[in-house]
Amino acid sequence: MSVLQYLQRIRAEKGAGYLALLDPDKLPGGLLVETAVRCAENGADALLVGSSLMLAPGFDEAVRQVRAHVSVPVLLFPGAAHHISRHADAMLFLSLLSGRNPQYLIGEQVQAAPILHALKLEAIATGYLLIESGGITSAEFVSYTRPIPRDKPSIAAAHALAAEYLGMKTVYLEAGSGARMPVPDEMIQTVCKTISIPVIVGGGIRTPQQAAAKVAAGASFLVTGNILEENTDPRLIREIAEAVHSTRRDAASLAEPLL
Repeated sequence: MSVLQYLQRIRAEKGAGYLALLDPDKLPGGLLVETAVRCAENGADALLVGSSLMLAPGFDEAVRQVRAHVSVPVLLFPGAAHHISRHADAMLFLSLLSGRNPQYLIGEQVQAAPILHALKLEAIATGYLLIESGGITSAEFVSYTRPIPRDKPSIAAAHALAAEYLGMKTVYLEAGSGARMPVPDEMIQTVCKTISIPVIVGGGIRTPQQAAAKVAAGASFLVTGNILEENTDPRLIREIAEAVHSTRRDAASLAEPLL
């Protein structure tokens, strides 16, 4: 079974999946593995490993250590073409469709593609959309792009639809690492009404209640990152996972496309 098929199965069986994002820059040494194990043992369906900058050395070894200590899939969440490890199960093959910087639309992808091919690493094509979140995020700064205004859900929906028409398998709505505000529920709902592929939502989600609201709005996968670095209590991870898995996605609200 491919990782994409696994994620599709999680979505079908649980209604939505919970992905924990681990940043090696913010979880040095053994803390990365400890956090990975804590997330896997308390309900995370898969782990994302990556960073906008990747300042910490030994990325390949860090991924190997995480992979050796957990049973759930480990996916790369790259900020650049060199953020690749042969030890991962798959990679979110991101194209920053919300921006107009060709380096992050296709440039980094062209550099990464031959490496992924040589490693036989599964690539999950993902339309990556940065959403305004109340401040300049690392992804926005590094990519030299502007996010989609948070009060313009129709713009996000049009970009998501383009991602689907380009053949991408998922769309990722990203408020950004340490976002002051998460992606608005209205925007998630509008995007999910417009496209048929799974929608991943991350950035600024700090409570089980926020996680549940994003799933209720239509998110297929919910991502938390910074909260895992700030709070080491496994109960919080478990509560977020339970909120994601127990919240019913509103099928009625997703029935009619808006575009």
